[in-house]
Amino acid sequence: MLIKYIFLSMRPEQWIKNFFVFTALLFSKNLLNLSKDIDALVGFIIFCMITGCAYMINDLVDLEKDKLHPTKSQRPIASGRLNKTTAIKITTIICLVSLSFAFYINSFFGIIVLTYFLLNIGYSIYFKNIVIIDVVTIASGFVLRVLGGAVIISVTSSQWLILCTILLSLFLGFSKRRHELVLLEDNATGHRKVLEHYSPYFLDQMISVVTASTVICYALYTMSKDTIEKLGTSKLIYTIPFVLYGIFRYLYLVHQKEKGGSPTEIVFTDKPMIVNIILWVIASIVFIYIMH
Repeated sequence: MLIKYIFLSMRPEQWIKNFFVFTALLFSKNLLNLSKDIDALVGFIIFCMITGCAYMINDLVDLEKDKLHPTKSQRPIASGRLNKTTAIKITTIICLVSLSFAFYINSFFGIIVLTYFLLNIGYSIYFKNIVIIDVVTIASGFVLRVLGGAVIISVTSSQWLILCTILLSLFLGFSKRRHELVLLEDNATGHRKVLEHYSPYFLDQMISVVTASTVICYALYTMSKDTIEKLGTSKLIYTIPFVLYGIFRYLYLVHQKEKGGSPTEIVFTDKPMIVNIILWVIASIVFIYIMH
């Protein structure tokens, strides 16, 4: 049972975010390179372990507050099913082992993973209470995943992809804040202190900016001379409709269905979004690796 509670405390449902580690693998034409596939998989596992540790630390920091929350009080640490002292020991061990392995594999990769971990701790303790910086911190975590994925397979990540990652994660972050603000209304600040600095109108303005920027950035990436030369194809432009539909679908879910509080939940439960993501991945693979 102890292993079960440790696993649940690490929130494996959130590990899907670490698939950003594979971005560099796909867009560097190394997907069919078994050695690099294994390296990327190892990087993914390390990020999952560190992410899990960050969530456990967050639960330890917010322990007293979570005990009063209707749903968070059911988490293993908040409910007492996972002893606080045990949680601290397990978190320390997993964190040290994961970081040591990351540095052993590649010192630069280790620095990225350590930075990612410290960024998450900083978010849990301080940054999550600062307007705009809270979402920027989350976006930085996605960028570090992409950079880590590039470093561990020894390739240079495209600046366009880094920019697309920043904009997409800002879009998801601001959409999440809007969902929380609208759904919780008067109780919003009790759930998350920083929400008192946001308003639906303010968030809609920022979402509009990053939405347009994300589409334009991805379109420019697919058409850039550097991308065409590096990947040997000009057909990536035909994947733009999938990106457009994905963003429009997400906006529909946020504004019309009052969803968006959990991007991972949408990815796991919204069938049109699941189909769209799968088709985008297939199309990208076909245009990069088959139809040059």
